[in-house]
Amino acid sequence: MSPNNAHMFRIARGGGTQEPGEPLNLGVRVRELRKARGWTLEQAASQAGLARSTLSKIENGQMSPTYEALKKLAVGMEISVPQLFTPPREGQINGRMAVTRAARGMPYPTATYEHELLAGTLTNKRMMPYSARIRARRIEEFDGWVRHDGEEFLYVLTGVVRLFTEFYEPVEMRRGDSAYYDAAMGHNLISLSAEDATVLWVTSRG
Repeated sequence: MSPNNAHMFRIARGGGTQEPGEPLNLGVRVRELRKARGWTLEQAASQAGLARSTLSKIENGQMSPTYEALKKLAVGMEISVPQLFTPPREGQINGRMAVTRAARGMPYPTATYEHELLAGTLTNKRMMPYSARIRARRIEEFDGWVRHDGEEFLYVLTGVVRLFTEFYEPVEMRRGDSAYYDAAMGHNLISLSAEDATVLWVTSRG
């Protein structure tokens, strides 16, 4: 580890000039941060503005990065430089974040909905966020109830929809209205607008 890196490590651990008992393996830390985001070497290198070969050498402990390279890594991973030298707390993944630009989500069309999956670069998410354009206009367009594990949050973005559920009367919902329900309960959504309504759905993993 270069003097600059060692100094940053001491700052990150809050130890001033005192040497830590267990030096953190920067290469392993960078690899863990990259994999927590679901990025390949190419994706992470592109985010950081580094060559793939340079990032590979850093992860494998084959080179000690300059402070400029560390700053690029931190900016690319949207964390601070000290966080590169701070081991994650036990059982916790630090720094997970994904930005999905407008209309850049992963498309997943069906006969009744046109889904756009959000935060697709993150793996092992506890929630599944997605926007949807509601194509269906009649409940008869569905082949039975939609049901799945977990809980679900629905927020109307545009238009007017009608939410059908297995145990409740149908509910008409407009822009800004929301509903939270057990996703194992049968549910379907249709658009009442002249144009397809759009909604945001967030589903838990169970």
